[in-house]
Amino acid sequence: MTRKISWFTAMLMGLLPLAHAAPEPNPAGQAMGIAQSAEAAVPVDAPAQAQPGASQPAQAQPAAAAETSASGGAPVRNSELTFTNVAPAPGSFKLQGTRPDGQIEFGVRSDELVTQAVLHLNYRPSPALLPTLSHFKIYLNDELVGLVTITPEQLGKENQATVTIDPRFISDFNRVRFELVGHYTNICENPANSSIWLDIGKESRLDLTLQKLPLKNDLSDFPEPFFDSRDNRPLQLPMIFASAPNPDQQHAAALLASWFGVQAQWRGQSFPVLYNQLPQQQHAVVFATNDRRPDFLKDYPAVDKPTVEIISQPDNPYQKMLLVLGRNDSDLLTAVKGIAQGDVLLRGQSASVEQVKQLVARQPYDAPNWVRTDRATKFSELQQYENQLQADGIQPSPVSLTLNLPPDLFLVRARGIKMDLAYRYTSPMQNDGSRLAVNLNNQFMQDYPLQVKDDNGKQLLHIPLIQGLQDTGTSLTIPALRLGVVNQLRFDFDYATTVIGGSSDGRCETVSPVAHHVVVDGNSTIDLSGYRHYIEMPSLRAFANAGFPFSRMADLAQTLVLVNPQPQADQVSALLNAVGNIGAQTGFPALNVQISDDWSKAKAADADLLMIGTIPADLHEDSRINLLVERAKSWVNKPVRQPVLDDVDTPASDRTAASQTTIVSDGPMAAIIGFQSPFHEQRSVVALLADSPRAYQLLNNALLDSGKRTAIYGTAAIIRESGVNSLRVGDRYFVGHLPWWERLWHALASHPLLMALFAVVVVLLVALMVWRLMRLVTRRRLGNEDDE
Repeated sequence: MTRKISWFTAMLMGLLPLAHAAPEPNPAGQAMGIAQSAEAAVPVDAPAQAQPGASQPAQAQPAAAAETSASGGAPVRNSELTFTNVAPAPGSFKLQGTRPDGQIEFGVRSDELVTQAVLHLNYRPSPALLPTLSHFKIYLNDELVGLVTITPEQLGKENQATVTIDPRFISDFNRVRFELVGHYTNICENPANSSIWLDIGKESRLDLTLQKLPLKNDLSDFPEPFFDSRDNRPLQLPMIFASAPNPDQQHAAALLASWFGVQAQWRGQSFPVLYNQLPQQQHAVVFATNDRRPDFLKDYPAVDKPTVEIISQPDNPYQKMLLVLGRNDSDLLTAVKGIAQGDVLLRGQSASVEQVKQLVARQPYDAPNWVRTDRATKFSELQQYENQLQADGIQPSPVSLTLNLPPDLFLVRARGIKMDLAYRYTSPMQNDGSRLAVNLNNQFMQDYPLQVKDDNGKQLLHIPLIQGLQDTGTSLTIPALRLGVVNQLRFDFDYATTVIGGSSDGRCETVSPVAHHVVVDGNSTIDLSGYRHYIEMPSLRAFANAGFPFSRMADLAQTLVLVNPQPQADQVSALLNAVGNIGAQTGFPALNVQISDDWSKAKAADADLLMIGTIPADLHEDSRINLLVERAKSWVNKPVRQPVLDDVDTPASDRTAASQTTIVSDGPMAAIIGFQSPFHEQRSVVALLADSPRAYQLLNNALLDSGKRTAIYGTAAIIRESGVNSLRVGDRYFVGHLPWWERLWHALASHPLLMALFAVVVVLLVALMVWRLMRLVTRRRLGNEDDE
């Protein structure tokens, strides 16, 4: 794989616009040092087949001509990375005596080169610091690039500093680290003193100027440049059709969107749809068959098998097109399945897909992003990057893990989730005060003391690689009701600090602080096996946060998507965004999703239904539907009582529809509604509705924005310019299986009076049975005495 050309080397060689930046990614996001030196410059390759249109931008040109052309017209963009978006925690972050380090991370796309970088800092130092002696250092990829001295007039006040960063030190994954050197006294100084601090404000930012680089037409770097893991922005990838796509073409595009959603993960993703036109200054995916192509591919040679190809866009060598080609619509689906299952085999400018065969069927609840529910799951299986389970420092940073659970995991009566925890740590200086605290979703669970290691050194030569670390294991039960769909498990290793001061004879006793090392063992486990799956529906929260009920099968094998026969571009985009979002949540592409425009198929299919854009006319009067959004008018059912908090379990009487209102308006509005399938009682329907192109944008933004997703719950969510409003109205139903005795207990648990009455009845019945048994025993004993 070619490597990124450093800015300095490229300028010396005069080959800046000719390099293809495609370095090997660093999954851990660790710093890679200064930019790597250049290999031989690679000119832009000519495509194997000529592109239509007046110009041929992908044709190879002489080096001098290409250099002049690129230097005169290479696109340049400015990027502003605010600390609110790139800092580890939102808002300001504090540098203090025991934790003097803080950092931000950012990546640079393979098709861009940083030509200028300026760091703008807003900071406030402690008024107790000694000026001049106190300062903070700025490192880029462990290279010192700036030093800010704290002066007397800055103490306790908000200050600004501007640091220009040499772009030669910027590589693909970058870490800007801040280190405070703070002092509050000249003698007998305690590094843990609370007066040593410096706040770096969230208004701080890093301004980058980036220049576009022309790329080779080579699929070996795929999914670059269409998706680049170094780019932390939400993925936006336009998809192009010759005209309104039929269900088969929508099927192929939805599968590809779900695969790109898997790649985008937490970033978010959107897929604008265009008919017979290319986007401006964006890479794009084009779907075309031999007899149905956009005008800009009209003269492109026909294909004789499913084909995937990368070429430059007409008149723009800096933007690429991923061509998904086939003889017919079936070939398009085969080509996309080849991408989803065989992307590691793609290479060259063009690749044909011979065959895609599924060898093993997916099982329910086996989504790669979810914690296993069929066995205990090791922490090492939940790691998202290298060294996630360890930390270093005078006060080590917290160790965190994300636990994604199936929304229908029935934990109501569970005593707790068992977790076997093993951890290692360097010995503290004293027994009192140091501890490990376990937190779940920012709520304290349990703590364990960190003990001083009792070792006289005699076993030194026999200690293995973990020499110097304490080995400890324990069993922890996590309260089940504290678990949600997405959970954050955090381990805080807090070391007690030694107070430093003067002795009775006037001497100053100092202790040099040393860095501690802590490790949560990857063999630690959390066990969610044995729990049943049972959930109250409709639950739009489960759909928004986990794609449920469709994500029950990670490949969407039990999902039927109903689309319009002649969809508008915004409706197709809504389909791709929805399926892409589910792919990001499950971590697996929708290989077996079904898509149809025939409503009659829904009656025969035992599947959950996802409706895009409209609800069939014969369901408009169905009592289970509590909201309808159409272009002409909309109506909504309102409940008897709507709870203020979204997590309150309301009784059935409060959910009863008390009114129905119909309104006509020209303002944009979208909606997400859920209801029970009219054909199968264990199946659900989720409909994504909107009345205008702007409303579809509001719908997509609501599903991508984490803040707005938290406002989606209940049976209906109304999305307007002002935000999201959700309702709990209408009947509820349950999906999953519980034995009758557990269902009875679950029903009584929400009705204390009925439970008390039931308990009284049970006690009376037991007492009656005991009384009858005692009478029977008494009669037999008396009868035996009479016989004697």
